[in-house]
Amino acid sequence: MPYETRGSARPPARRPGAGVLAAISDLHVHYPENRRIVADLRPESDEDWLIVAGDVGEIVDEIAWALELLAGRFAKVVWVPGNHELWTVREDPVRLRGERRYRHLVDVCRSLGVVTPEDPYPVWEGEDGPLVIAPLFLLYDYTFRQPGTTSKEDALERAEAAGVVCSDEFFLDPEPHGSREAWCRARIAYTEARLAALPPDARTVLVNHFPLVRDPTEVLWKPEFALWCGTEATADWHRRFRAAAVVYGHLHIPRTLHKDGVPFDEVSLGYPREWGRRAAPAGRPVRIRPAAPARTTDLT
Repeated sequence: MPYETRGSARPPARRPGAGVLAAISDLHVHYPENRRIVADLRPESDEDWLIVAGDVGEIVDEIAWALELLAGRFAKVVWVPGNHELWTVREDPVRLRGERRYRHLVDVCRSLGVVTPEDPYPVWEGEDGPLVIAPLFLLYDYTFRQPGTTSKEDALERAEAAGVVCSDEFFLDPEPHGSREAWCRARIAYTEARLAALPPDARTVLVNHFPLVRDPTEVLWKPEFALWCGTEATADWHRRFRAAAVVYGHLHIPRTLHKDGVPFDEVSLGYPREWGRRAAPAGRPVRIRPAAPARTTDLT
């Protein structure tokens, strides 16, 4: 399956022996249509890397099935959790919650040779390299609020009145942290220290399930859903940590935006019911490197 190049009529030629850095997210393999797409995902060369930016699924065995398949085909697979991986649903025999569930998924990934946010950051030496590929797990803290709301509680009341309540409120347990925003704060502190320890000239590809900046949420059909989409604390990370690209998912609005000259690639597959609204065929991983010309929006 060829990679999506976001509007490019002809992808740039690759050097012999040079792999592609591609990305996809929101595989949701519990859907049979999505599972078939994942079963058909293959690299263009033996040197291709694949970033999987969260929401592979909710059931641990299904998540492991998808990541094991992809790890057997791509030279390297890099994974970050989405909110769905962190759900504890009754269909899953794995009853772990919160931090223990996340750590269990990290162990599963490590057994498959998949890179996680707890591992040393791998370095991409292909086109435009070296680039430090930094998988992040940051969650959200309810700071993407609508104008006029004064607190998390006020924003949640407004969202509920609009008929918008994320399923995380029922299935994403933050234990042992006191709240999802407390878990988010802990993850930000941990991750910020790791990124700050990189060499001062290291260029990065920042990978997180949730957008690092608020701008992509401005086109949501239900703007109140932005509450569950990120944190204001990362608004300058693409500049501070020298990002050559930022990869995210969650919104199910695949596109490339630019902010401060940095491409922000939303790479989701999403649900089958959403595919008819898209111009490109569903299920093509997005090419991050080599970079390709694309139809983009400038957020600067």
